[in-house]
Amino acid sequence: MIMENINVIPMPTTVKEPTPSAFNIFRCKCPRCRKGDMFVEANPYKLNRTMKMHEQCPVCKQPFELEVGFYYGSSYVSYALSVAVSVASLIAWWVFIGLSTNDNRFFYWMAVNGVLLIGLQPLLMRLARALWLAFFVKYDPNWREEAPEQPERVNKDQMNNW
Repeated sequence: MIMENINVIPMPTTVKEPTPSAFNIFRCKCPRCRKGDMFVEANPYKLNRTMKMHEQCPVCKQPFELEVGFYYGSSYVSYALSVAVSVASLIAWWVFIGLSTNDNRFFYWMAVNGVLLIGLQPLLMRLARALWLAFFVKYDPNWREEAPEQPERVNKDQMNNW
C-alpha cells in the first residue's frame, strides 16, 4: 500500500530548556537561577563534606554567603522541618500501628522517630540552608542579563571563625 498524502510535521531543531521550578530548591539549587548547585558534594551522606558550599553559584555567580553568620537562621528552618517529619511519622504510626496508653507503642515510635531524624539530618540541614537562602534571594528570570547583588556585610577576615 502506497501512502502519498502523508502530512509530515517538522520537529523543532532547538531543545527548549526546562522551565525553572520552585521545586529546584528541594534539590538544593541556587534560588536566583534555579540551575547551579549550592553544595560542592551532591551526596549529602558524605558526612565530611555535607555542608561544604560553593562561595557563589557556578551558573549565575550569586553569592551564597550574604553576611557573616548568615546561616545561623537556617537552624530555625531545620527545627521546623524536624518537627514536621516527627508529626508526619507520628500520624503514620498512629494510622498503621496505633497508639495506646496500655503498652509501649509510643516509646517504640519515639525510638523509630529518633533513628529517622538522625538518618535524615544531612538532608534536613541542606534543605534548611536552601530554604533560608530562598527567603532572601528571589528567582530572577533575567539572571543571564543582570549581575547579582553583591553582599554588603561580608567581612572576609571573619569568615569561618566559628
